[in-house]
Amino acid sequence: MAPVTQEQLSKFHQEGFLVLERFFSLEECDAMKAQIRKIVASMDVPPHCRTEFSTKETEQLQAQGSTEYFLTSGDKIRFFFEKGVFDEKGDFLVPKEKSINKIGHALHAHDPVFKQVTHAAKVQALARELGLENPMVVQSMYIFKQAGIGGEVTPHQDATFLHTKPLGKVMGLWIALENVTQENGCLWFVPGSHTTGITRRMVRTPPGTIPCIDFVGTEQAYDDCRFVPVPVGKGGLVLIHGEVVHKSEANYSEESREVYTFHLMEDKDAVWSPENWLQPTLELPFPSLYTCS
Repeated sequence: MAPVTQEQLSKFHQEGFLVLERFFSLEECDAMKAQIRKIVASMDVPPHCRTEFSTKETEQLQAQGSTEYFLTSGDKIRFFFEKGVFDEKGDFLVPKEKSINKIGHALHAHDPVFKQVTHAAKVQALARELGLENPMVVQSMYIFKQAGIGGEVTPHQDATFLHTKPLGKVMGLWIALENVTQENGCLWFVPGSHTTGITRRMVRTPPGTIPCIDFVGTEQAYDDCRFVPVPVGKGGLVLIHGEVVHKSEANYSEESREVYTFHLMEDKDAVWSPENWLQPTLELPFPSLYTCS
């Protein structure tokens, strides 16, 4: 890859996002897509998705199982599904490869293909050009945005879920594995919104509390006219500041929109909030981007 220019760095700091087209080759993208299909082919559907919905109590148990499954996924490879893809008995209503919303949150640690991509020399070089001294990989996801049924992602800031003190220490790297357009669910950003802080956080509640997570504060409302669409070609990389407001629309098109994304935290002079849903574990401490053991 060509070095990031000073103009591009200035644009990122000013707007809170930056598109780097053709960052990954088409072959690298296809390798990631092929690997994820192997993972999906061998996946075990989580038990909470197999719960038959018959009473409110059952629904509550299913919801609690879903939350626990999510909260303990930080050091594992787990599966999260689109709405409406299971019947009342937990059987698929669509082919299982078309049912997945995302896979997370430790592909970077447990799968050799995604580990190699995450720690690629050009990713490390980019992080150094951005001035990151000790970036840690905190999570990774493969997001499908299935053709016809891929759900919307409402406006949000990543720091709502991945909070540090001080702010400004989290960054997302979002890799388009297919051509991403307005029709199949590209990202939309509010340029410059990363400069106004955050007003809402998702936090873990005390042990034994139901629900296991809660939101503190309120999400700020944003006029639709402030959002700008950011289409990107296959292999393109989108840098996302942790506080920039972004969203994506539902995918009603006939084209899927698959991406691999992961988040970094600059560990130097930063504290990862103990209230975050995602926490490092003994099995998987946050690994340094600059090493790949």
